[in-house]
Amino acid sequence: MEKENIVTIDEDMIRLDSFLKLSGALETGGRAKIVIQQGYVSLNGEVCLQRGKKIKEGDRVRFSGVEYVCHRTGV
Repeated sequence: MEKENIVTIDEDMIRLDSFLKLSGALETGGRAKIVIQQGYVSLNGEVCLQRGKKIKEGDRVRFSGVEYVCHRTGV
């Protein structure tokens, strides 16, 4: 069974590479950029190659067998 983590953001949206770094999935934004461009990250069930893609409340990002769900504070 796949593990799911809730990642809380303070703004309406966050870039995909920043979201992966914030989630703790990757240590640096540079590493996030590489894995995104290589097709190892999916957004809402589809591979996403855009590191600047905006992630918002309810979006699901999957990387390395872990699903991260975006939650906005105050929503």
